[in-house]
Amino acid sequence: MTLSIDNYWLNTARRVASPNHDLRPPGGEIDLLVVHGISLPPRQYGGPEIEAFFCNSLVPDGHPYFAGIAGVQVSAHLLIRRDGELVQFVALDERAWHAGESCFDGRERCNDFSIGIELEGCDDEAYETAQYERLVELCIVLMAAYPGITPERIVGHCDIAPGRKTDPGQAFDWRYFRRLLAGEER
Repeated sequence: MTLSIDNYWLNTARRVASPNHDLRPPGGEIDLLVVHGISLPPRQYGGPEIEAFFCNSLVPDGHPYFAGIAGVQVSAHLLIRRDGELVQFVALDERAWHAGESCFDGRERCNDFSIGIELEGCDDEAYETAQYERLVELCIVLMAAYPGITPERIVGHCDIAPGRKTDPGQAFDWRYFRRLLAGEER
């Protein structure tokens, strides 16, 4: 099945609705994609913890790391698992709480005008080919739906919150991603 958007939800994404979102400011244009990296517990993959975290149901005593993030209310629009599975938490027309204090191109509050895409991973472990391929497929669909998003407006969390955030990290191969997006490596 080809990836497409139906009423602000991606047709092939598994839907896990997060309560951590609200309305975007009126009249704003979605014109930025922010790529993140996340693993819960850190450096562990494939479990239900990311989804639980974005849905406020992470068990604080499930791992020592969780005690420090218990009660934090965050989300992203989308998650790309290590195997390329796509999970959607928030409708694209709504504001997901992924960027925090942030600024891009002189504009603050990036959540207002961006779509947040989490990659299951961490800063210093290579991301999977399936994730790059799914990310490119997703970016092509999103750029078609939101013309303000151009390849230059696909950035990392580290780019909009420097000094505060480092993801998706040095292990994310931006050059490879941009070549795939340009059709040079397909």
